[in-house]
Amino acid sequence: MSRFKNEVLHLQSHVRTLRLGLVALLVVVLMLGFGWWSAPRNLTIHVPPDLRSGSTRPWWDVPPESVYAFAFYVFQQLNRWPSNGEEDYPRNLRALSAYLTPECRAILQQDYEFRRTNSELRQRVRGLYEIPGRGYGDDPTARVKVVSDREWVVTLDVSADEYYGAEQVKRALVRYPLRVVRMDVDPERNPFGLALDCYSRAPERITLPTAPSSAEGNPSAPQGETP
Repeated sequence: MSRFKNEVLHLQSHVRTLRLGLVALLVVVLMLGFGWWSAPRNLTIHVPPDLRSGSTRPWWDVPPESVYAFAFYVFQQLNRWPSNGEEDYPRNLRALSAYLTPECRAILQQDYEFRRTNSELRQRVRGLYEIPGRGYGDDPTARVKVVSDREWVVTLDVSADEYYGAEQVKRALVRYPLRVVRMDVDPERNPFGLALDCYSRAPERITLPTAPSSAEGNPSAPQGETP
């Protein structure tokens, strides 16, 4: 009789062990499911543009060449006025607001007001392009200064051309030291996770060596007001 009783107790103990194992397995499955559900659906990885050689880096690291490309692209789009600067400039500020820090957007809004007051926007067409020989590939260390893993200073040497109708009224060669910061707060509107924080110091005019014939042949070159 005792033998049958011990066998029953053994089976009951085995059933309890199986039930505890099932509960533990269920908990593990729930934890794995929660981890899978909360994992990011999109992951931004910065790949260097030059793929002739391999590159190994942490996924969260932003290489200097990507920072330069971001800064130049956003700044160029910001300064592109295809038809009328009085309308294009504020529209660019709204469209690119996700790529600007709040402080930088306020500074650029003040710049817009200043230019509008001084009649530098009405019917103005503006374009900005990189000066040949002054790009990232020509001198990478001079173009991007790594301040920290969350801050960079990008130096752009660009030419800004402005037209009023068919007449060119401005050509300025300017060096812009742009501050770029990590701002991964809205991946839907800003997948780069970076933002312009305007200038690390005041922009400055630059000059390029020109042939004497070019200078003599263009004595009335267009002059600009503000870079």
